[in-house]
Amino acid sequence: MNAAIIGASGYSGEELVRLLSRHPDVKLTAVTSRSLAGKLVGDQMPALRHLVGDLSFTASNPAELAASTEIDIFFLALPHGVASEFADPLYQAGKTVIDLSADFRLGSTRVYEDYYGQAHPAPHLLEAAPYVIPELADDKWKSASLIACPGCYPTSIQLPLVPLLKAGLIDPKGIVINSYSGVSGAGRKVAEDFIYCERNESMKGYGMPKHRHLSEIEEQLEKAAFADCIVQFNPHLAPMSRGISTTIVAKAKLKDSLKSVYDTWEKAYGSKPFVSVLPTGTFPDTKHVTGTNRADISAVYDPRTGNFIINSVIDNLIKGASGQAVQLMNLKFGFEETAGLL
Repeated sequence: MNAAIIGASGYSGEELVRLLSRHPDVKLTAVTSRSLAGKLVGDQMPALRHLVGDLSFTASNPAELAASTEIDIFFLALPHGVASEFADPLYQAGKTVIDLSADFRLGSTRVYEDYYGQAHPAPHLLEAAPYVIPELADDKWKSASLIACPGCYPTSIQLPLVPLLKAGLIDPKGIVINSYSGVSGAGRKVAEDFIYCERNESMKGYGMPKHRHLSEIEEQLEKAAFADCIVQFNPHLAPMSRGISTTIVAKAKLKDSLKSVYDTWEKAYGSKPFVSVLPTGTFPDTKHVTGTNRADISAVYDPRTGNFIINSVIDNLIKGASGQAVQLMNLKFGFEETAGLL
């Protein structure tokens, strides 16, 4: 299968280059970037020279890409708003598109405008683009040709919470979520908050009380709970390059039903290669998932408060972005789910 990455100059784009260039069932045919067009991929990503050969960045032209007969699947590693400029013509041309932006993650144009500060650029495509976390979705999405890849924070939150909400084990009201992200989550940009001297040995909250990912989180949790689910989401910037650590506090519906939590997780994830359920009292560590497509989750019960305290960790660039996108491709086209992934 021939694959193209559109907008490969950022961190998620670079991870896609790394994953797809060594994928056993894929040939990385095109890598586009308006700012790097004409330059060798290996010169811009020296760590991947042995994988990309003499492949060069090409210009990003939606019409030309849509007219291509050589490329079977397109990965969009573009900012929200920009991704739709490519998704629309590619979808209309019958191409398979996996979008890593936020453009098709929400079902409501009103909510999109509220959180992203602009009108939705392609509302006519919302119903055509399923939102898919592979471990949580049924197989109906595989017939779609435009697929929305979830955000990094929402992935770390939904994997532990969705099965518990569906099983009615936790109260959908009053959930508090604290998440800590590596600096790469902000993208490859130059800003004072992200330079070494500012972030080293320093951690801070940001984007509260209405981070953009909150819209995605609440929409998906409400679907799982079949009820309103207004959560307190508190993101933080952590002094590390990559990784997300999430701590969730949720009220137990049944007193000390920790066994039910683990039984539910085992049923949901027992056969899933990229979710590891750790024993209660064992707390996931980002360093154990960095570089992998895996999520580690665990829970403890606090009898004083009647709360479950749930922990999860992922690599924000892999399970939170590029690795999950490759996992979606693998499942859609019948490759081994783990192909090209760790």
